Amino acid sequence: MIAPFTVDLTGYTALVTGAGADTGRAIALALAQAGANVIVNDINPDRVERITQEIIAAGCRAFGWQADVTNRFQAGSLIEAGRDHFGRLHILVNAAGAMKVGPLPTLDEWDWRRLLDVNLTSAFFCTQLVGRVMADEGGGVIVNVASTAGHPAPLATGAAYVASKSGLVGFTKQAAWELAPSGIRVNAVCPGHLQDDIPGDDSPVANAQRRLGSPEEVAAVVLFLCSDAARFITGQSINVDGGGAMV
Repeated sequence: MIAPFTVDLTGYTALVTGAGADTGRAIALALAQAGANVIVNDINPDRVERITQEIIAAGCRAFGWQADVTNRFQAGSLIEAGRDHFGRLHILVNAAGAMKVGPLPTLDEWDWRRLLDVNLTSAFFCTQLVGRVMADEGGGVIVNVASTAGHPAPLATGAAYVASKSGLVGFTKQAAWELAPSGIRVNAVCPGHLQDDIPGDDSPVANAQRRLGSPEEVAAVVLFLCSDAARFITGQSINVDGGGAMV
């Protein structure tokens, strides 16, 4: 559990959706290392158990809850279970995500709807429900995990993924504007190509640093956005891409 950047979040409680693997896992571990109580969510119960126990074994506090956050009722149950366990909820990280690429002319409707549900609708449900809680409790921080896909660069194929992640960037701005009077900050991180995004892919890395990023580097930016150092930042979508947006 080593993060390249850390802050003191002792006494705070964070909910991380999609925490079972990859970037969501790195964010959950980094928040725990920073002292936060972490509510670990994933659709896969085995992943929930594994990451929860990994955090607890490191001497940190975690509570796992399996739920499909594309379902409003399951999202609501997750939030209430986490609050019952830890009390007040200070941080929400919408990291639940899915990716499938393929040419637009043959894109299946089920894949289109599924990617929009996982990447965008789940963030809407959780932000709406947690936003109400945070507004009653004096504020909080919400961070969405978007992508550089569509913000600013399209992919070779992958219309559903690009549409869902671009929509998440727009949703971040609107949510930040509407929730600011309640003391809630909303931002997004937009990872570029990360290690293990496409196993076996040895194509040249199209960014200024000429390397792939890591989930831990994304988690470090999330930690910053969750900290008081970022208290005057809201409505922003920050590219974490080694300068790929400049290429």
